[in-house]
Amino acid sequence: MSKIEVKVPDIGDFKGVPVIEILVKAGDAIKAEDPLIVLESDKATMEVPAPSAGVVSEMLLKVGDKVSEGAPILMLDAEGAAAPASVPAPDAVPAPAAIAPEPIAVTDLDAGKIVSPVPILGPQAPISDFGNVFASPAVRRLARELEIDLTRVQGSGDKGRITKEDVKAFLSGGKASAPAAATGAGIPEIPVIDFSKFGPIEEKPLSRIKKLSGPFLHRSWLNVPAVTQNDEADITDLEDFRKKLDDEGKKAKEAYRVSLLPFLIRASVAVLKQYPDFNSSLSPTKDSLINKKYWHIGFACDTPEGLVVPVIKDADKKGVLELSKELGELSAKARAGKLSPAEMSGATFTISSLGGIGGTSFSPIVNAPEVAILGVVRSKMAPVWTGKEFVPRLMLPLSLSYDHRVIDGAAAARFARALCVVLEDIRRLAI
Repeated sequence: MSKIEVKVPDIGDFKGVPVIEILVKAGDAIKAEDPLIVLESDKATMEVPAPSAGVVSEMLLKVGDKVSEGAPILMLDAEGAAAPASVPAPDAVPAPAAIAPEPIAVTDLDAGKIVSPVPILGPQAPISDFGNVFASPAVRRLARELEIDLTRVQGSGDKGRITKEDVKAFLSGGKASAPAAATGAGIPEIPVIDFSKFGPIEEKPLSRIKKLSGPFLHRSWLNVPAVTQNDEADITDLEDFRKKLDDEGKKAKEAYRVSLLPFLIRASVAVLKQYPDFNSSLSPTKDSLINKKYWHIGFACDTPEGLVVPVIKDADKKGVLELSKELGELSAKARAGKLSPAEMSGATFTISSLGGIGGTSFSPIVNAPEVAILGVVRSKMAPVWTGKEFVPRLMLPLSLSYDHRVIDGAAAARFARALCVVLEDIRRLAI
């Protein structure tokens, strides 16, 4: 029997994260990817999964301990015998049906939970996703297994957090709280409609990524007074040069592609340095700006499961070819669902490109706490007046959404125009 020490894996830039829940104990038989503990940062909860199957021989931490990457969690007998059939204790929760293990889960907690004092009249149908309910991923999963609506459960944990004990108490007839009557700043919910009354329907669950990203997008939409500035850049010369680099990349020993995105990243960094307020965030007190002296660029990546945003770190130190290779690697990991939390955090500015699909313009949602995001659609040939004649030029539409609390319209127009100027003259870019 092999004994191994299980440690906290890479959890990004988080340090000193408190342990809020321990999901296993000494003697438990576990499978690979079973959740072991739940960590909580100031913005998210994270489940840490088991690296392999075995039997827990010793726990090395307790609730309340603060951990970072590499901290010991438990000792595991990696080749332990299978767990004996369990017999529920008198006060135990009935065993739910087995479900497939899940990877590290990240749940938004910023919005909190609103509890209405109005009592519930009669039972309500359980829901599979609980929006902004203040509960860990393990508690949410338990509620789904037991078909309990968490919006009806009163949390007894710190700051109103719903614990497993609260779920068990509710199951045994404990007190329930009414579902929220409104979300956000008193915004009423959309009324529930039985669409089957009007014709055939089919209900399909949202992907895991959409369930996780939805609250973040909703939070940004409600909190950021966003405005979008549109402009267009003449990329005729840039596109000719890009095609040459792309042809060379396809013939390289380790082939890679060169899209327009690395040029957009390089150009954005150059202009962000001219206009540092676009590379900032509002302070928590909302009375000052935090200007960042690093340039980490997020890029929206379309995957079969939904939109994710990998982050290119230190983009100012990388040329177009290096960026092209890193973009290819991160995009492949995103489509395979293998991005780590560290690879999706720390962005100071985001680019969302729909150029491979189409469109004429759109208003991307600012990825708060960032204060600006660049939207790009497909370029098109258009007649451009030179002062003497119309000539065909390849024009790229750009849409810059920005937080109007930090950036005014004139600054946004200057930023967008400066970005166009850089893209229109590739000599301004360090290749």
